[in-house]
Amino acid sequence: MDKPKRDNQGAEVETFLRSLQQEIVEELSRIEGRPFLHDAWERAEGGGGISRVLEDGEVFERAGVNFSHVRGNALPPSASASRPELAGRSFEAMGVSLVIHPRNPYAPTTHMNVRFFVATKPGAEAVWWFGGGMDLTPYYGFAEDAVAFHRACRDALEPFGAHYYPRFKRHCDEYFFIKHRQEPRGIGGVFFDDFNERDFDYSFSLARSVAGAFLGAYVPILERRMATPYGPEQRAFHEYRRGRYVEFNLVQDRGTLFGLQSGGRAESILMSMPPVVRWRYDWVAEAGSPEARLMSEFLVAKDWLET
Repeated sequence: MDKPKRDNQGAEVETFLRSLQQEIVEELSRIEGRPFLHDAWERAEGGGGISRVLEDGEVFERAGVNFSHVRGNALPPSASASRPELAGRSFEAMGVSLVIHPRNPYAPTTHMNVRFFVATKPGAEAVWWFGGGMDLTPYYGFAEDAVAFHRACRDALEPFGAHYYPRFKRHCDEYFFIKHRQEPRGIGGVFFDDFNERDFDYSFSLARSVAGAFLGAYVPILERRMATPYGPEQRAFHEYRRGRYVEFNLVQDRGTLFGLQSGGRAESILMSMPPVVRWRYDWVAEAGSPEARLMSEFLVAKDWLET
């Protein structure tokens, strides 16, 4: 594993991430027909970022696309506990993370992120890796959408080897499983972490390919569903299922925990939350309903490319 040349390679990653944020914001702005809020911020411990947020739109009830590049002298407990070799190291982390919550219940929520992390200590080799992925959380299931999303994920990884898609899909399914509910958050996608295979250039190329495939994977699905007629019952179910998204992010998500425990900007970290949510006590969908089908046919372990 080669050691990253921090100045050149870190700058290359940062340039890509800033460009990625801009590209995604421009496309979502085109769909909504109005611009995103631009909110630059600095972190007292070092670094900062740019939050781009659109709320209360006709298409997007909330869409947020964050860029961050932060530094610190010590890792938070959530990171150092699982990686003891990082103890006593300073760190640098940069990434783009987005969550899109459409207003229409038939249009799925989506999440994507790509990040680069490096931890250093005088006299020791740097520890570095890439992470990222994308996943889809529908509220009403369409097999056409699930297959198209997973096909885009597979195609982004195929140039690097046929083994990556099934490996990263399995990791995604395992990671986005809500343990206290014993149910998946959505229909998955791909997810990878601690990725530093072969060398820096190879690892960066793979991460860049996954991130670059996001718009092609999600936008056609969004445009198919965003004008579907719906009523109060569909909206109520939408808000109920959004509660699962909140539970996962606050209880299990490593990125949320790392950001909050490392002194990150709470407003940007919690931007991922849906703006309107409801919890209903012990609610069960009517048998045979579209709501019940979501649970029985979509929120289950499945190879979507074999259906």
